[in-house]
Amino acid sequence: MAQSNLLHNKPVEKAVISFQPTAILVLEDGQVFTGTGFGAETTNVGEVCFNTSMTGYQEIMTDPSYAGQIINFTFPHIGNIGTNDVDVETVTPACLGMIVRNDVTSPSNWRSHSRLEAWLNHHNLPGISGVDTRALTQYIRDNGAPKGVICHRADGQFDIPALQEMARSWPGLNGMDLAKEVTAEAAASWEQGVYDLDAQAFTTTEGAYHVVALDFGIKHNILRCLIDAGCQVTTLPANASADEIMAHKPDGVFLSNGPGDPAATAAYAGAEIAKIVEADIPVFGICIGHQLLVLSQGGKTVKMDKGHRGANHPVKDLTTGQIEITSQNHGFMVDEDSLPSHLEVTHRSLFDGSVEGVRHKTKPMFCVQYHPESSPGPHDSRHLFTRFTDMMAAQK
Repeated sequence: MAQSNLLHNKPVEKAVISFQPTAILVLEDGQVFTGTGFGAETTNVGEVCFNTSMTGYQEIMTDPSYAGQIINFTFPHIGNIGTNDVDVETVTPACLGMIVRNDVTSPSNWRSHSRLEAWLNHHNLPGISGVDTRALTQYIRDNGAPKGVICHRADGQFDIPALQEMARSWPGLNGMDLAKEVTAEAAASWEQGVYDLDAQAFTTTEGAYHVVALDFGIKHNILRCLIDAGCQVTTLPANASADEIMAHKPDGVFLSNGPGDPAATAAYAGAEIAKIVEADIPVFGICIGHQLLVLSQGGKTVKMDKGHRGANHPVKDLTTGQIEITSQNHGFMVDEDSLPSHLEVTHRSLFDGSVEGVRHKTKPMFCVQYHPESSPGPHDSRHLFTRFTDMMAAQK
C-alpha cells in the first residue's frame, strides 16, 4: 500500500517534504499521514473517528465515551481558546489523541488557564497538526472508522512498518468492554450544578428526588443537569447489582453514557438493569445507557460504519413532531428490527433514520441515544431531565 501524505496529497516517497515531520498517523490499510507533533511524545493505537463540532474541544477530549479512540477534528481552529479547569467532563481523559488541521496557536480567551499543548502533556496525550482533516474525514465517511496509530516523536524517527503492524493487529472496539476502564471504583455523592458563567461558579440546588446514576463513563455535565433538575445524585460503579442500587432507595435510576461495545457491558449489567425496570422504578438512559436498556429488554445493538459525533445532528421527536438539534457521540446503535413489542421508538435521526430514542409501553422507562446535557452543543434537549423528574413525581 502506497504511503500517502495528506499535507501534500501525494505518496511520501515522491513528495518534496520541506519540513521534518514530528508526528504521524498510520491507518490499518498502511496509509501514513505526516504532520507536526504537539502534546506528549507517545504512541497510542485505537479507532480513528471524526467530530464535526465547532466548539468545545476540551469537553470532547474529556468525554469518557471516547475511550479507545483518536479524534479527528473537522473544525480547523483547535486550541485557540486554550484550556481551563472548568470545561472538563472527567478528571482523567480516556481518549487517545487528537488530529487537527492548523498549528495550535497561543490562547486568546479570558477563561484560559493553560495552552492546549501543556494540557495534553499533563495528561500524556499526543496531537498531530498539519493534516488535511477534511480528506481524512471523507476517507472515514467512505470506508468507515479505521484502526490507527498516532505517534509523536520530536526527533522525527518512526518505525513505520512496526506502526502499521500495530494498527492492523489492534482488535477493534467490537466486543470490547471499556466501561469497566472508566467507571468509578465506589459509590459517591454529586452536588455540583451547571456552571454559571456570570457568577463564575457552579450552582447548587436542593434536590427533591434521589437518583442513583450508574457510571458507565458518565460526563460531569450530565450530573450537573440532574442536580439542576432537582435531583440528589448518588453514583455507583458500572457493575453495581440491582440489590446494591435498591439499597439506596432511589426515586429514579439513571444510566449514563460510556465507551466500548454495549453488548460486552450488558454481559454483566443487562440482567441487573432488567430487574430495575421490572420493579417499576423510573429509569432514564443516555448513549450507552440507552443501548443497555434496550439490550436488557431483549433487543440488540450493532456497530455503526462511522458513527455519529458532533453537535449538529437533527433528531425528530415522533411523539411531538418537534425537531431538535442534538449533540452526539456514539459508534454503536440499536438494531430497530430487534426491538421487542413492549418497546416503542420515540426519536429518530434525520441524518440516517437510525433509532435515537425508545420508551417502554407499560413501565416508567425511556432513553435517548444523543446527549441532552449538551456539553458541547445546543440546549434543545435539556427538557428531557425535567421529563425524568416529572416521571419520578408521578411515580411517587
